[in-house]
Amino acid sequence: NNTSNSSDYDYLIKFLTLGDSGVGKTSFLYQYTDGSFNTKFISTVGIDFREKRVVYRSQKSDGMTGRSQRVHLQLWDTAGQERFRSLTTAFFRDAMGFIVLFDITSEKSFLNVRNWLEQLKTHAYCDDPDVVLCGNKADAYERRVVSEERARQEAEKYGLKYFETSAATGQNVSKSMETLLDLVMSRMQRVVETSPQLPNRYYLNDSIKLETNAQNENQTSNYSKYCNC
Repeated sequence: NNTSNSSDYDYLIKFLTLGDSGVGKTSFLYQYTDGSFNTKFISTVGIDFREKRVVYRSQKSDGMTGRSQRVHLQLWDTAGQERFRSLTTAFFRDAMGFIVLFDITSEKSFLNVRNWLEQLKTHAYCDDPDVVLCGNKADAYERRVVSEERARQEAEKYGLKYFETSAATGQNVSKSMETLLDLVMSRMQRVVETSPQLPNRYYLNDSIKLETNAQNENQTSNYSKYCNC
């Protein structure tokens, strides 16, 4: 049973995967949450999601490790097909971090990265959201058509961290997710430091919650109001 109450964690954060159909979004998330790879997945219809608990240790400005925080991740898996696009974009504003994936053996999926990023700019909580770019299926190097250098140049153009990942072997799957979590948590820490008027506990777009385990105060607000974009 993945259902949890707020006393079990400090933060509830929602990530969204984006990319063309067939790039391996579902397999990527299953590798991250379960450490397993299934070759028999069918295309996601609409939206699906996975959950994972992690312990996040923040880094202080002096390089020392801060206190440990329990994070409950909701990982939303979106359909890449055009007919589900309106459903997918409805979830953009609720997400705090985004994983954009392409398939290194598919030129088309790589060229469509810019389209996914444009949609993010239009529909996400602000025009500079936290995103990582992943070139998936890195284990299929013999069929590769998109070079790592070219992919890194594309990532640099948009100011993104880039990872060569493999849902099959697990290569860089956890590392890319940890990097995205660090980006989101760092942004939230900046918000807390610069917005002392925030309550101890507040809700973001109903489905995302920044939770600091206060007992009584609840407040609904948009993440964009606090994201320092």
